[in-house]
Amino acid sequence: MTDKNINIFKETGALLDGHFVLTSGRHSATYFQCAKVLQHPHHLSHFAEIIMNFFKKTEIDAVISPALGGIVIGTEVGRQLGVKTIFAERQNGIMTLRRGFEINEGEKILVVEDVITTGGSVKEVMNVVENHGGNIIGVGVVVDRSNGKAKLHENQFAVTAQEAVSFAPNEVPKELEQIPMEKPGSRSLK
Repeated sequence: MTDKNINIFKETGALLDGHFVLTSGRHSATYFQCAKVLQHPHHLSHFAEIIMNFFKKTEIDAVISPALGGIVIGTEVGRQLGVKTIFAERQNGIMTLRRGFEINEGEKILVVEDVITTGGSVKEVMNVVENHGGNIIGVGVVVDRSNGKAKLHENQFAVTAQEAVSFAPNEVPKELEQIPMEKPGSRSLK
């Protein structure tokens, strides 16, 4: 990520330090709260344009995102591409299409997410697309925290790939355990 983009995250309070439980269940001393930066229309447009420019020569029928985090960036990427935007959400713990959203057989779908660490939510959305007969043409994300481990699609793009140190719940270092846990993502602490 360029210094300009890192500064955007810092200035908007989107790059946080503390003890965080990630959506994946892993623990980290840093957190990208993309909602804090994407709430500003000019930053939202900026990051969406970077993703859109990467995929604009690809034929795309629709953009899909996982709820909740990916909805805002996915909608803006779809708007800039001029295609429909939908989202998948969990119902009884299972990622699904609701609200009358449909994927037609053979539709070319771009999956867009704000942050990935393990890529679990994106994988679930990809399964939804495939189960409805859609054709995934790529994955675009704002922040890839996976250290290159979440290779979800051959046509994958991230605005930034940040080295993120995270720990399994049973491997959290003592100094991190001493800091109160926060769960700033879209799923609550259990």
